[in-house]
Amino acid sequence: MMLDVVEIPSGVVRRGTPIAEIDDVVRRHADLGLPRSYFAKEAPRAHVHVPGFSIARVPVTRGGYAAFCRAAGKSPALERDDHPANVTWGDATQYCAWLAGVWGLSVRLPSEVEWERVARGDDTREYPWGDRFRADAANLAEAGIGGTAPVGSFPQGASPYGVLDLVGNLDEWTSTVFAPYDGAPSDVPAVEAWAPDPHVTRGGGYLNHRDMARCARRHGVYPPHNTAGFRVVIDQR
Repeated sequence: MMLDVVEIPSGVVRRGTPIAEIDDVVRRHADLGLPRSYFAKEAPRAHVHVPGFSIARVPVTRGGYAAFCRAAGKSPALERDDHPANVTWGDATQYCAWLAGVWGLSVRLPSEVEWERVARGDDTREYPWGDRFRADAANLAEAGIGGTAPVGSFPQGASPYGVLDLVGNLDEWTSTVFAPYDGAPSDVPAVEAWAPDPHVTRGGGYLNHRDMARCARRHGVYPPHNTAGFRVVIDQR
């Protein structure tokens, strides 16, 4: 099985959003009617060192996930096999364990801070492609597609490292259980009790709007579903 991976160098990510900028972020998204609490979870900004790792250029497809299903004796859904797989967090981690056995490598989901490092690179850009939102850069509600698209369909939305589909199509699982950042505003809850799974997802899907495209946006998986897309990380030796 071949996988196109991108090497992410060791470096510092400017994670999150400064507390003083949260109200401005809320104002810029006022037309979406979102509460301040959605954005307060991003604060404060911190400079976090992230060791180097490799990450898949695109999310795992239905076709790729079907190979795991066949090996595990499951019945895969094969329609539109170049679209992203939509699975539970447990299924995503099982896939990583299976692929690790196939390759003899350390294969896992990215952590939340690794995801943001891939999306932002070495600067504080608002979106993986830059500071201005582009409706043609990701399969979000603004694109008007209304469903998933084949992975890699939006090359104009590439991150600084050339990683695709970090935003749109489907939300993406991380390995991180939600918790407030150190120094977070006092109104940020200790857990996202509304979410059907405690793990953080990133990037938003085809039903979500531009707020989810922001590199700093963090949240749980939205009910009633308990599924999202995912991509794999390989630890550098």
